[in-house]
Amino acid sequence: MNKVLILVLGDLHIPHRAHDIPPQFKKLLVPNKIQHIFCTGNLCTKEAYDYFRSLASDVHIVRGDFDENTSYPEDKVVTIGQFKFGLCHGHQIVPWGDYEALAMLQRKLDADILITGHTHEFKAWDYDDKFFINPGSITGAYSGLSSNVVPSFALMDIQDSRVITYHYQLIDGEVKVAKIDFSLPKKGEKK
Repeated sequence: MNKVLILVLGDLHIPHRAHDIPPQFKKLLVPNKIQHIFCTGNLCTKEAYDYFRSLASDVHIVRGDFDENTSYPEDKVVTIGQFKFGLCHGHQIVPWGDYEALAMLQRKLDADILITGHTHEFKAWDYDDKFFINPGSITGAYSGLSSNVVPSFALMDIQDSRVITYHYQLIDGEVKVAKIDFSLPKKGEKK
């Protein structure tokens, strides 16, 4: 399988809580480099959707609690290579961001990687040979949990049974990047 890049983002809240994606991020997001986009919802405008379609033709969006477009599903499963990705905004998970509640959703969707949003805070962890990620808010829009939100998104590089996740944050006007590595266990083997 060739290198596959997935842009993972969410919680834009444009124009209600943020004006736009920070220019420091926009200059990194160029057309024809990314194959897939996974959005955890709260896109809020057709313009944001059109912008993402200009970056990649394969855009998957789930409905957030502020999305007016009711055609977006509550959750979705997408298979790319050896990985099954589960997507859900996360406002349906009670308590919000709870690891056990998220693990129940992961099992329900039968996903190798569960991507959720809503908390506007980047988090990534593995649990029971599965990977969980919340990309945070790409715009840094405030949330009901915090008004001090760090803008963030993730870029996943899929390589056979391995995914390398690059976590981008905008801190004091500068883009900071961290790397997280996750691999599927070999058949019949637990990590």
